[in-house]
Amino acid sequence: MSTHALSTSAASDQPATTDLAADLAAKDLVGLDREQLIEELKTRGLPKFRAGQIWHWIYHKGVTDFAEMTTLAKPLREELAQHYKIGRPEITREQWSEDGTAKWLLKFDDGNEAEAVFIPDDDRGTLCISSQVGCTLTCSFCHTGTQRLVRNLTSGEMVAQILVALDRLGGFPTAQSDRKLTNIVLMGMGEPLYNFDNVKRAMMIAMDGEGLGLSKRRITLSTSGIVPEMERCGAEIGVNLAVSLHAVTDEIRNKLVPINKKYPIKDLLDACRTYPGVNNARRITFEYVMLKGVNDSVEDARALVKLIEDIPAKINLIPFNPWPGVEYECSDDETIEKFAQVVLKAGYASPVRTPRGRDILAACGQLKSASERLRKKDRIAAIAAASAG
Repeated sequence: MSTHALSTSAASDQPATTDLAADLAAKDLVGLDREQLIEELKTRGLPKFRAGQIWHWIYHKGVTDFAEMTTLAKPLREELAQHYKIGRPEITREQWSEDGTAKWLLKFDDGNEAEAVFIPDDDRGTLCISSQVGCTLTCSFCHTGTQRLVRNLTSGEMVAQILVALDRLGGFPTAQSDRKLTNIVLMGMGEPLYNFDNVKRAMMIAMDGEGLGLSKRRITLSTSGIVPEMERCGAEIGVNLAVSLHAVTDEIRNKLVPINKKYPIKDLLDACRTYPGVNNARRITFEYVMLKGVNDSVEDARALVKLIEDIPAKINLIPFNPWPGVEYECSDDETIEKFAQVVLKAGYASPVRTPRGRDILAACGQLKSASERLRKKDRIAAIAAASAG
């Protein structure tokens, strides 16, 4: 495992405070969809085609400096640089696992942080991005769930996670036949369907063929079961759906995934059956974390296949990834194999997810930023300052 502390600040002839003030005053173009970009440039008297040129430079070429946009006249580049920026969050920590997994802790303009994880495989490279700082939900087995929600991420902050990964992986220009980043999963910090509008805008930017160019079939949104937003997700975004199920009874799921008290298993599965576009070629993935003595019996497996009967689906069995202080243990290999065989015999694909990035706490359910601790530290500092005054 290697860990790098990185800083994105650049040398300048101007004082750092001046640079910071100018940067904060500039409007970030990352995260604006095409129509928003067109309208923004209109305010500067620029024609529609300029938006297409700038879009290409930002998302296809990956530039962060308007001076590099050589298809634009130099005076225009200078004007754009006075009013706008092409933002990247600061990488405050970068870690590489022994298995090739990379994790980035990213700090946004307000000081809050979120994590993104890149997982390389033989046939794909998957980036797991966050949709919130902290999480709305409090799933008892999930490390992220122990960090209360700070705020939603903006569309720009979600897109920026992709841009950072492409920067670090040599992914620009994006039209590379051997591109390392091929898939996106919204499985990081947060519940994506509680930040629907920003997630939608970010994914539309990711899917744009003249920019990042990721097919909707290569994007998966994972939800804990926000039933009212599931149909909208399929109809308006059209990406693959993964559902964090993790239990076969409401009693157990209420404890593991407390949102189940509001949207119980029956309602959740009904929403899966009617998810727009679901069919045998585009199945729903049910995520099922294997917890020793909690949800891992053969009887649980039989109940699971009965519950999802007639839903085009696959079941992703996830060996539990422990974190400091957690009360659960991972099921042993033999128990997981018996569970998987029941599912397989029922006609459902039941891959057992190979844990990745465990040594850097980058595995499923392990992500957690320091934003909550930072806020507490800031409050203590403020109280101390006030007392001193």
